[in-house]
Amino acid sequence: MEPKGDNIDRPLHPAGFMTCETGSNEGLPGCGSIDFTVAVVLPAGGSGERTGLLTPKQFCKFLNRPLISYTIQAFERVAWIENIVVVVAKDNLDLMVNIVQQFGHKKVTVVLGGSTRHRSIFKGLQAFQGRGDESPLTKPKVVIIHDAVRPFVEEDFLLKIAVAAREQGASGAIRPLVSTVIATTSEGYLDHSLERVKYRASEMPQGFMYDIIYQAYVQCSEADFEFGTECLHLALQYCGTNAKLIEGPSTLWKVTYKRDLFAAESIIKETLSQAACVVTGVCAESTQLAHALQKRLGALDMQVDIISTLLRSTGKFISKSWNFIHVTVSNSCLEDVQELVRTFEESGHAVLYPVVLILVQLDVSEQSSASERMAMLGAIRDVATEARRRNILLYGILLNHVQGAEKWQEAVENLSQITAALIKERNPALTGQLLWV
Repeated sequence: MEPKGDNIDRPLHPAGFMTCETGSNEGLPGCGSIDFTVAVVLPAGGSGERTGLLTPKQFCKFLNRPLISYTIQAFERVAWIENIVVVVAKDNLDLMVNIVQQFGHKKVTVVLGGSTRHRSIFKGLQAFQGRGDESPLTKPKVVIIHDAVRPFVEEDFLLKIAVAAREQGASGAIRPLVSTVIATTSEGYLDHSLERVKYRASEMPQGFMYDIIYQAYVQCSEADFEFGTECLHLALQYCGTNAKLIEGPSTLWKVTYKRDLFAAESIIKETLSQAACVVTGVCAESTQLAHALQKRLGALDMQVDIISTLLRSTGKFISKSWNFIHVTVSNSCLEDVQELVRTFEESGHAVLYPVVLILVQLDVSEQSSASERMAMLGAIRDVATEARRRNILLYGILLNHVQGAEKWQEAVENLSQITAALIKERNPALTGQLLWV
């Protein structure tokens, strides 16, 4: 997904973090191009002091998932990555194990980290060695080291890093410097500045031949373990391996401050809202409204598919989107909604991302009475409460079938705007509400 006329950094492709099934990356760059084993080490033992939050940033939640789960998924979806070792502090060991189980991560091994970043990385590398009766993970040819708080890494860039590491022994991501770097005196005055065009910022991911980076850590001094920050430097200093540096995309940014968590949530919400599926019955009125919605939401840059009730019963429509609009004229529509909720639950579709389900009831009678609307509101709230426990956000909209082409177009436009806003915001506080258009 390319930025459209602004400077907001976004993932290059929604599949970068929205693949439903592990390894389901058909058609993505690099699939099947690796003929050597690759594993990942994610150091996740930091305290996240700069966010100003009590919870370490890698475990902070948005859209009902901790940040580290998004990062794991970015690697887990890549078919040629065999194992992911997550290194955590002792206090967060049980939490990390629970995250792996709750969100169905399959390639992950959780290990106990050390007191510093380099010690934790070394612990992650040692997981492939095994001790005594332990059954070690398969030692990879190439290992990728990445920050647990950089969730938007794309497969095509991982491919470049892995191949360069295989060929050169080490590789790393770099980005242009945004600001000029200056040196200051001990009194706090300007000493000198660096010529920015000659320097780059070192980023993650970084790739290494496993034997090279492991031997580098074996030879590390206590000062390296305590104060070092750059893995590429260790490979150069102790193994003489000069890394191939590759300029990475702007989406490699790191969640450092509290505001970055909101930015990450916004990016994911925007990407989730790119597509929707309208589920409709066979009556002419609901079909007409479905096509009108498709046209208006399409004008808002949303890809919309229309699925009939017959196809819906097969469950094949689920993989199309995380947003569903159920259009009906039936007063017993909540039974259909409950069936959809059960379908989402049985398929596990709402495990990784909240599913938005909007019930649009077209009132083809003269007008619904207040008592009928209140009864419908109560019923929607009951279903929405249960659905929300399953990470399904249910909203209700009652649309009067007004007479006259101009008034009807206005009603459809209002419906489209409300629908798009509900899908984009994914606000749990509004679930169970009945909006009247």
